[in-house]
Amino acid sequence: MAAASTARAGDNVERSWAAARAEARHCQRCDLYRCATQTVFGEGPLDARILFVGEQPGDREDLAGRPFVGPAGMLFDRALADAGVDRGRTYVTNAVKHFKFVRRGKRRIHDKPNAGEIKECRWWLQQELELIHPPLTVALGATAVRSLFGKALTISRLRGRPQALPEGGEAWVTVHPSYLLRVRDNREAEYDRFVEDLHRIGERAKALA
Repeated sequence: MAAASTARAGDNVERSWAAARAEARHCQRCDLYRCATQTVFGEGPLDARILFVGEQPGDREDLAGRPFVGPAGMLFDRALADAGVDRGRTYVTNAVKHFKFVRRGKRRIHDKPNAGEIKECRWWLQQELELIHPPLTVALGATAVRSLFGKALTISRLRGRPQALPEGGEAWVTVHPSYLLRVRDNREAEYDRFVEDLHRIGERAKALA
């Protein structure tokens, strides 16, 4: 009987998540939908113990309709592997679901979401958090921090130690992998620090299991 109940609960979560993703495809809560190719919803197992929140889709994510598949996503995959964290067992999403950009010739250059856009899009992130209810939620970068905590906070102030979330569970904060693509000085050391953050998060998830 318990197994059947668990299965039904899982089916309900799956259906609710699919409904939320379908609804998000038509989101017009802010103006970013006007220029973006499509909404990029999160993906991963709905029983994930770690949920990663990035900033927003990039150019490749906007075209593919999937999060973390561009250059920063590939670096993220490598760092997770180096940290001993199985990406396939994590859920990945973004604080903002549409690509915000400025055009430079034929190129679309990332433009940072503003506070209003982050606030409006938190509706969708909240749906994901409530459905998945992960023990650990990881904010990758300042935009994700603002979305999770409702205000601007510095990464250096929060990095490396757990933070309580109002909805329950722990939040951990680290840099966004795109930062590692931009940094010029001490890039290898910054990458190693990022991997160490991910390793600690993975070990913490095991401890909470």
